[in-house]
Amino acid sequence: MIKLIGAVFIIVATTWTGFEASRHYSERPKQLRLLKSALQSLEAEIMYGHTPLHEASRRLSDQLSKPLSRLFETFADKLTNSETTVKDAWEASLKEVWKLTALKQGEFEVMKQFGETLGRHDRYSQQKQIMLTLSHLEREEADAIDKQATYEKMVKSLGFLSGLLLIILLF
Repeated sequence: MIKLIGAVFIIVATTWTGFEASRHYSERPKQLRLLKSALQSLEAEIMYGHTPLHEASRRLSDQLSKPLSRLFETFADKLTNSETTVKDAWEASLKEVWKLTALKQGEFEVMKQFGETLGRHDRYSQQKQIMLTLSHLEREEADAIDKQATYEKMVKSLGFLSGLLLIILLF
């Protein structure tokens, strides 16, 4: 009886681990879509609302879900509460929040480059920079969807099958 309970526990634990590992693959495309949507909203705030950057970021943080809402909230806080440049505030916010996301280093570099131009140009040049960033993020999203299709199911199955292998080896 104890062996059976142990076997069930092993299967549940390894299957749960596989599902948790695969969650990263499903979260990344969702967060990329959310990030693209946030940049489009930022573009609208800048172009048509003539909203200051800290206020636009604060509004975006209210509209988004976590962890990306935290990025814009942190950015707005750094702009209003400290003597820093827009580039430094953006980069510090990215570094602080990035570990909470499912996004990869490629997206980090794209967003870091975006931050280097943020607030430096007139509205139309800023709009072009946002469009460029969106095109890079679309490429990253396509890659994320491809990786999700390739690896998500495999990682889930691997968790379950590794549990079965462990049970066979132990019993």
